[in-house]
Amino acid sequence: MPSLLVAESPVPDKPKPRLLDQVRDVLRVKHYSLRTEKSYCDWIERFIRFHGMRHPAEMNEVEVGEFLTHLARDGHVSASTQNQALSALLFLYKEVLKVEIGWLDKVERAKRPTRQPVVLTRDEVHKIFTHLHGTSRLMASLLYGSGLRLMECIRLRVKDVDFGYASIVVRDGKGAKDRVTMLPVNLAQPLKRHLEKVKLQHEQDLEDGFGGVYLPGALERKYPNAALEWAWQWVFPSSRISQDPRSGGAGESSRGTEAPPTLRRHHVNENVLQVAVKKAVRVSGISKPATCHTLRHSFATHLLENGSDIRTVQELLGHKDVSTTMIYTHVLNRPGIGVRSPLD
Repeated sequence: MPSLLVAESPVPDKPKPRLLDQVRDVLRVKHYSLRTEKSYCDWIERFIRFHGMRHPAEMNEVEVGEFLTHLARDGHVSASTQNQALSALLFLYKEVLKVEIGWLDKVERAKRPTRQPVVLTRDEVHKIFTHLHGTSRLMASLLYGSGLRLMECIRLRVKDVDFGYASIVVRDGKGAKDRVTMLPVNLAQPLKRHLEKVKLQHEQDLEDGFGGVYLPGALERKYPNAALEWAWQWVFPSSRISQDPRSGGAGESSRGTEAPPTLRRHHVNENVLQVAVKKAVRVSGISKPATCHTLRHSFATHLLENGSDIRTVQELLGHKDVSTTMIYTHVLNRPGIGVRSPLD
């Protein structure tokens, strides 16, 4: 029985990497995010364990279908979770094992419910902000004032904030797309003061021998000094220096040929803002299940309430199709629906 992910090698003195290491290599060559890498590897390992540690090369669409059906029927997972597992397994077979699996027509699909977004009123937004302070308040203000997704805010770099044009460039957003959104005028000065503090911290890091930042793709090789430049630094950096999870063999202990781990200051963990917003919602007494993403929903809804064109809102949100943006018209009693209750 093959071990968890050790493939047979035609070269006796040079065994092939473990299967999960092969998956990581292909994911990195194709520039998938670290979050996707961790998610895909987790699903592939769960798939193998579900089938008694059999190697995926010995299985096909039948076993894949059984696993996905198990997730829906026994695990009661959501449709998006089941689709994520399917994407991971399709990537494994198509991109790593180079095997085409058949059509999965016998899979029991988890039903995708149609849900309306949770939207806060303007008064509720202000109540939440009164219980947010410092960097958390500034980040939450960008979610609501610019319509950013959580990770889009977390991954902002200094060069992508344009105070002159009062705009923010969102790089590599959902669907690997760039877009431009607004920088609220009321946030310009607080954000400038925040960046002044961050710059002092960056200068201190440089004196201490750090100061480098993660660069996407091959930019670090193409521009060796760019990682130290102020323009590429995170707008919201972490409070401490840590090891880059892509370096030093993190999660890849079987290779033995990795370079020494790279120490650098990464962006702040998204959990910091999530916890702060959750606490602020609870303390403010709001009964809605509001999260960080609710601020983005509220941004879109309030723009439409103010009479903004839905196509403009679509562009600011980065939606591929206007039908996605249409979900925010559900709370409007003005143009867009224009229907009043007979009781009113």
